[in-house]
Amino acid sequence: MLKKVVLMAALALALPVAAFASGGVDFTNSGGTLTGSSSGLALNGSVLIGVNGFAGAPLVTGAGLGSLSFTTGALLSGALQGNATWAGGGSFTIIGNGINGLPNGTIFSGSFTGPVEWTVVTLANGTHNYTLTGAISGTFNNNWKTEGVTIQLTINTGKGPFNGRAVAGSSGDTNILVPEPGTLSLFGTGILGLAGLVRRKLGVA
Repeated sequence: MLKKVVLMAALALALPVAAFASGGVDFTNSGGTLTGSSSGLALNGSVLIGVNGFAGAPLVTGAGLGSLSFTTGALLSGALQGNATWAGGGSFTIIGNGINGLPNGTIFSGSFTGPVEWTVVTLANGTHNYTLTGAISGTFNNNWKTEGVTIQLTINTGKGPFNGRAVAGSSGDTNILVPEPGTLSLFGTGILGLAGLVRRKLGVA
């Protein structure tokens, strides 16, 4: 019987691993204004145009789903106009507008967890594509702490290099790993049942 209790305990400890959605929730944003200096980069006014996997729902699209904004830490190396690395920290916020099944308010609030990479590619037509890539962590839906989060945002500044302010003409993508509520409920039920079994086995009233 003791072996059975140990096995159940091991199973219960393994449940949190299964509690995270395999594909996470994917947020697509477009537009906004990107500003930057040696103190950091900031994106404001970018709107959500697609959300896939929120609360297990399929892809929803629309022009007014919400907004996305961020700030990075200060410049660590490189240059604003070219390839660069920015410090982590800052902020990263996703807000829903309460339509198509999304909440009305903050969906995700966090910050960059490490260095943020800023790369530029000059295309054949002479325009410049800047891509910001970093990892973020924070609180999802005012409830759960997230892990293993990555983001990518691409900004086209036209034929001139980024000079500290640009309209973000390209879309960005943010993928956030979140727990599945149903699995968390199962985890909680399993823990309660295991606690009752152990109490009975030990003769605790």
